[in-house]
Amino acid sequence: MKQRGEVPGPYKIWLQNPKLIEVMVPLGAYYQGHSSLSKAEIEIATNLTNAKWLAGYSNYEHEIIAERDGGLPPEKVEALIAGLPTSFEDPRQQVIYEITSALIAPRVVPTGLYRRAVELLGHPGLTDLTVLIGYFTCVCRLVSGPMTFPRAPLV
Repeated sequence: MKQRGEVPGPYKIWLQNPKLIEVMVPLGAYYQGHSSLSKAEIEIATNLTNAKWLAGYSNYEHEIIAERDGGLPPEKVEALIAGLPTSFEDPRQQVIYEITSALIAPRVVPTGLYRRAVELLGHPGLTDLTVLIGYFTCVCRLVSGPMTFPRAPLV
């Protein structure tokens, strides 16, 4: 935030708690080039999570990012957003899709799926994925949730 001199979209709500923004902004930045996940993998999980929480603006933005920066085919991205079944030829992308779908459903992740995810992503990758889902759940709930926040403190 200090480096950019601005507060990007989802972070504005966190201005109510400056200590929290010091954690959340670097966490978001981590997924912009330091994560063990590829851009396509990040966008698969992000679009599924945004769709789960009916986050219209986030879906709009990440639909574009998934195609442009993640290189995902439009029909795959549309399926992610619409909740339609899809699949990926890349085994890592497929396991990202399956794990994310299970976690946002919510469902228990079966042992076989967990083992396949660890085999393909490693423990760091699976941890990156789980935190990413939690991070975007938080963003979605804040920007499109049922709560509204006053612009000025109530006195």
